[in-house]
Amino acid sequence: MKQVHSIISTPPLQAPFDLADAEDGADPADASEWRSFLIGPAEHGQRLDRALAVLVPELSRSYLQQLIQAGVVELQGRAATKASATVRAGEAGRIEIRPTPQSQAFKPEPMVLRVVHEDAHLRVIDKPAGLVVHPAPGHWSGTLLNGLLALDPQAVMLPRAGIVHRLDRDTSGLMVVARTRAAMDALVALIAARDVTRQYIAMAHKPWQGAAGRQVDAPIGRDPRNRLRMAAVDLERHAGKAARTWIERLDSTAQGCVVRCTLETGRTHQIRVHMALIGHPLVGDGLYGGAPAAGMTRQALHAFRLAFVHPVTGKAMEFRAPPPSDLVDALQAWGLDYNRA
Repeated sequence: MKQVHSIISTPPLQAPFDLADAEDGADPADASEWRSFLIGPAEHGQRLDRALAVLVPELSRSYLQQLIQAGVVELQGRAATKASATVRAGEAGRIEIRPTPQSQAFKPEPMVLRVVHEDAHLRVIDKPAGLVVHPAPGHWSGTLLNGLLALDPQAVMLPRAGIVHRLDRDTSGLMVVARTRAAMDALVALIAARDVTRQYIAMAHKPWQGAAGRQVDAPIGRDPRNRLRMAAVDLERHAGKAARTWIERLDSTAQGCVVRCTLETGRTHQIRVHMALIGHPLVGDGLYGGAPAAGMTRQALHAFRLAFVHPVTGKAMEFRAPPPSDLVDALQAWGLDYNRA
């Protein structure tokens, strides 16, 4: 087993778990996306799957063949179900791109990833804000999954390239990624059993009042009024799942507060929803009532601590990542001290 503290360049399987409930940062808008295309002169006379590999470069040719066979590729207004069909310049069509756990559907893309630990079984990544974790509508390339495929060739044989939980695009911080199927299954089981400790630093609006610690126990489901949001819901009236967050004040000033959040469950947008529920929306989180402030335009949320028992060696593992510079600068602008985390 080795510790790494450096900057590194970097048949289909079904995921055995619901990634959307595996971490605070799942995207509530995981849906398919129809993309239009036009056959150009360069693609004239080619097979349909070869043409699509050029026109939809985010997806592998083998996965494009699966989509053709599934009947979700249209050409000139009709379903095109033969990958070998010949296309002609000027023909218009569209294709339904779907989120999938199949790593082989997507192409490797070398990128800079900060790996804070790696061994034969897993890696721990310090994800920067702005990086999408898994391909989804609007983000079919340039994701952490694409980077992992480039970093580790064996990742192609794992569902979601070994990703077992995720963070929002604009949330920074620590994530564990499996390198083998055995480690992946074990990590999923640890997360499901709540045996993985995940703690976050969050900067929020309004000064903190009352006790320093607060348990928020409020089920979370899709907002019945806005499907792009999540919300605290009444389970007797709306679909949702139990969600619990332990929130501790670290510091507070007249402008706002900085808190440490410990996930007891991992629902979609859990910290963001729970912080808004108690009257402290995150700075920069416009989706849940926050606003840009102190130079922060993204949600001020960072996964700073990750702890678990190694699924293969049984060794206790703990990792910490300091907040990125934009969050540190924002906290300093409001005179907030997060070091008690």
